[in-house]
Formats: sequence, structure tokens, C-alpha cells
Amino acid sequence: MVVCGDDGLAHRLATELRGVYREQVVLVVPPSRRTPPQPMAGRARAASAALFGRMVTAVNRGTGDADDTLVPDERVMEAAEPTEAVLADAGVDRAAALALVYDDDETNIRAALTARRLNPRLRLVLRLYNRRLGQHIEELLDQAAELAADATAGHREGHGGHGGHGGHGADIATTVLSDADTTAPALVATALVGTSKVVDAEGLLLRAVERRPPRPGEVADPGLCTLALLSATSNDPAGAEGSEDSGDGPRLLPDAEAVAAATGRGAVVLEQVSYSGPPLPARRAGVMPFASLFSARLRWSLAGLVAAVVALAVALIVVTDDHPLRAIYITLLDLFAINDPAVDAPLGRQVLQLLSGLVGLLLLPVLLAAVLEALGTFRTASALRKPPRGLSGHVVLLGLGKIGTRVLTRLRELHIPVVCVEADPEARGMAVARRLRVPVVVGDVTQEGVLESAKIHRADALLALTSVDTTNLEAVLYARSVRPDLRAVLRLYDDDFAKAVYRTLRTAHPAALTRSRSVSHLAAPAFAGAMMGRQILGAIPVERRVLLFAAVVVDGHPQLEGRTVAEAFRPGAWRVLALDTAARGDTAGAEPPGSGLVWDLPDTYVLRAGDRVVLAATRRGLAELLGRRTRSPR
Repeated sequence: MVVCGDDGLAHRLATELRGVYREQVVLVVPPSRRTPPQPMAGRARAASAALFGRMVTAVNRGTGDADDTLVPDERVMEAAEPTEAVLADAGVDRAAALALVYDDDETNIRAALTARRLNPRLRLVLRLYNRRLGQHIEELLDQAAELAADATAGHREGHGGHGGHGGHGADIATTVLSDADTTAPALVATALVGTSKVVDAEGLLLRAVERRPPRPGEVADPGLCTLALLSATSNDPAGAEGSEDSGDGPRLLPDAEAVAAATGRGAVVLEQVSYSGPPLPARRAGVMPFASLFSARLRWSLAGLVAAVVALAVALIVVTDDHPLRAIYITLLDLFAINDPAVDAPLGRQVLQLLSGLVGLLLLPVLLAAVLEALGTFRTASALRKPPRGLSGHVVLLGLGKIGTRVLTRLRELHIPVVCVEADPEARGMAVARRLRVPVVVGDVTQEGVLESAKIHRADALLALTSVDTTNLEAVLYARSVRPDLRAVLRLYDDDFAKAVYRTLRTAHPAALTRSRSVSHLAAPAFAGAMMGRQILGAIPVERRVLLFAAVVVDGHPQLEGRTVAEAFRPGAWRVLALDTAARGDTAGAEPPGSGLVWDLPDTYVLRAGDRVVLAATRRGLAELLGRRTRSPR
């Protein structure tokens, strides 16, 4: 794996690939400006020791994942730009995947075009801020890879070789990601349930929850399924005293018998991230409700006038014995002053005509007010809304920039009430807030009264996602003073600073839930999963080990095709979790709506060639399932 970048995301991504997936990594970073130039070997050795030292030590001591073996040390290169010579020196022509995570889109695109020419079978992962341009670049690079693969296959067939290369496990696709898309699921899950151990499976957020051992007489909640059994050593939560062979260490993907026999051991179960607060009011798309069209005072005025007209019509029926429809008609004519004067009519009829004319005079200003108010409502329909008076249990979102806008969209997809706070009226997320009819408070969050306008004292969570670290920290500290038990998540640029802030806030407010996350920390797992292949959905750590989640097409896998769900389950290796019905065009019975995933698969369901399943697997199990061989010791 080759990683090229110029900020913290490159270092975090390299660490993720090495620590979670046990891959060999070549890291290409700009030259350090703080120290004078030194020999290339010395710089690479120092940077590699700083970046990977702890993980290499852990593997050498035997505390790494039991699925993996020792791998060679990683290389760290320093280069100002990812030129063709630099990429060739990094071994792109022999690499399995390349990640280009520079802060400049043009640099990433130029390097991707060069890398595709050097290695047509290379798996590319690009970091682009322009999403529309990213879609076109992704299609262009994938088309170039397909043409190169076809040309290689034809050349092999012409020389009597085997057509193709790599089998069904080959994945030479291009994936374009952005920081906003990759960090939004983790931020949303952290704000809702206080954890970042989340996997985004086809738009559905899943989390791994550690459950304590059930007490005598209690029935443990299995969730969607049991992913692992924790270490049997109660005094050592990390399970350092136990081992996998002795059965004291963590057991990944246990079967039902192992779960039933595990007494006194905690478990890691899979749950769906859901919202349990007040739901959003049901509203038809594109239809403005009558309550928002006219104010309550105007509606009461109109109701009073209608009651007066009905009373006058009833009185006219009593006085003249007219038909009810004729009485209503005559009353309306008198109301609008278009009826003949009742000069020769009885006294009762004359009085009713005068009263009808008086009601008509009262009706004119009410009608004018209704017209003006309706025009004002339609004019401000695209304007920003203010937080309702009785709003509670909502999420306060600070900052409608690139990441804040994506988080706002994700929260609304989950039907979670949100109140946004933004200092810039021209921010990119303002248009999204208007379209989604989300209340927005325009003002500087550091000024007094702004968070109170967002109803922070009745909110469930606070997401501070502005681009200024001090602003996010100040907002969280002020919110803590208003409500000490508020769940708070703040975005910080530097990873070390985020750790220091988290530890301090946790010590100062032990009863409250606070999470500080850097963008590189949240984005690295998604980039690492894309480098491993598009089938990788994410990874969740379980003590010293890691569980991978992948979406796999059953066709071509003899361990899955033609077998039932129970037969396809291999304890300790992989387990089928869900069936993607959207891949077959069959959405009947899918849950939740819109995801196309069916989680309650019966054990007797037979997996067919056209099925696409979501499964959990260990690193070794996924490598065996996809036909890849594990790396042998050096």
C-alpha cells in the first residue's frame, strides 16, 4: 500500500493500514521544514520509528492480532510532489493500492493519472473536495483500467496464457472520497449514542456495543447478532492474561453453543443506530400546511366572522321563513353590500341587513390581513426558520461548512430534529438548511445568547463542527456551564490536541459524555477500507483484534454459493449478517426502509449466485474467502 499526502490524514491512514489491516505501507510526505536536510535513509528511519514504532513493538511482543504474522518495516519517503519518478520509487508499479490524500484536488488528479499509466491494475483512492468532478474522474480512471485489463487479457490469450488475472477477487476500481462524506456517519453516531465504533452499511449505521455479563436470572439482549465474546479475565479488560488458544482471550464470531456456554463473559453485539427522541412532524413534500400559512390570531378572526355569517343566516330564516340556501345567499349579498336596500321590508329584515353590512365592514380588514400574511409567508418560505418555542430533545449543530452540511443532511435522513448555528449568512450549508426547513440561528456562537436562542438547555446533544478549534472548544465549555450533562462532540484539527481536550473534559465532567475528534481520525478508516477494496465497509476493534465488515457477491465463492446461511457460517472466520435485496431489485420485506438490507435472515435461506450479502469476518477469514493468501513471516 502506498499513501501520499501532506497533512495528518496521510499519517493516520498509514497507521490504520498497518495497525488494523497489517499491510505493508510506503508513506510519501513532503520534506520536513523544521530540520535541515539529512540523508534519505536517516529521515525515513526516524519518521518510520515515530509513526509505526509502537505497532511494530506490539507485533514483535506477540500482542498483535492472532490472525496475522510479522511483516517487514514500512518505508517513509519525503518528496515535495508525487511526480512520476517519486511514484515509481515508491513502488506504485508493484503496489496493490495507492491513496492520494493531498489537500489540493489538482495534485491528487495529476498523480492519479500518472499512477494509472504506471500500473493499470492499481486500486486508486482519491481525496477530492469537488464531488461532481470526482464522479467524472472516477469514471475516467475506471474506464482506463478496464481497457488496460482487456488489452492484457487479449495479449495473454494470444500467447496461449490464461485470460484475465486475479479471478473474481480482483478489484482495480477507483474510489473518490471527501472528508465530509467519511466523517459524517461517525459524528452522527457519536452525537446520538456516544460511540464512534460505527459501520456505515448501505446507508444504515451500525455500532458495536460491549455488554456486561448477564446476572443470574437476566436474559441478555443479543441485538442483531453477537460478534464476539470478551476475555474471560475480569481483572484485565484487555485480556492480556488470556490467550486465544486457552479460551481466555476474546473469541470472534462465536456460534450459538459458544455464546450459551460463555458464563461470566461480556459480549460485543451489533446494534442499529436509531433515534429515540421526539419525531419530526409529518409533512407532505411540497405542501405548505395551513397552520404555517396564517397566524393563530388571524385564524380566530376568520372563524369568528364565519360564525357571525352563520348566525345572521339563521336569524334571516327565522324572520322571513326563506329556504336555508336562499337565506345564506341573501346574507352574503348584504354582507358584501351588493343587495338592494330593504326599505319596504319588515323591521327584522332591515335590522339583519344593517348587521350584515356591519359584519361586511369588519370582514374587509381581515381579508386584507390574510392576503398580506399569505404573501409574506410565501415570500419567506425560502428564508431561514427560527427554532419553535416548545422544541426539545434536538441536536444543536454549530457550523454549516463542508462537514457540517453533510452531517445536517445525515441527521435529517434519520428524522432527527436539528437547530443550526452559523455566523456566516452566505455559508454553503444555508441553502441546504432552507431546503430542509431546518431552524437556523445566525450569529457568532461565542457571543452571549446565541446558544440560548438554539434552545441549548433543552437539547440532547451538541455538535461543534466549525473550522476554528478555539470556537468549538469555547462553545462546548459554555454549553457545559449551561447544562453539565449535555452530550457534546467537537471537531478539532490536531489529533493530539483532540486527545488532550477529551481527557480534560472527561476529568472535569465525569458524568457527561464528551467526544473530541479530529477529521483525520474520523476519515482514515473509510480511506483505509477503500484501499482494501470496495467490498470493505469498515472495521471495528474488539480488544486486541479487529472485525471487518464487507459486502460480497455470492457468485464465485464456493463457501457461500448454494449453501444455507447456517452452512455458510464458519465460527471464528466469517458470518453472513444481512442480504442486500436492492442488488436483486427485490425490496419486499427489506428493513429499514430505503436501505435494502434484510437482517432477520432464516438459517434455512439458500444463498444464490445473484445475492449480495453483508458479512462480518476476521482478517484471515476474509482473506481466505476472497482468495487472498496471508503474508508469510519475513
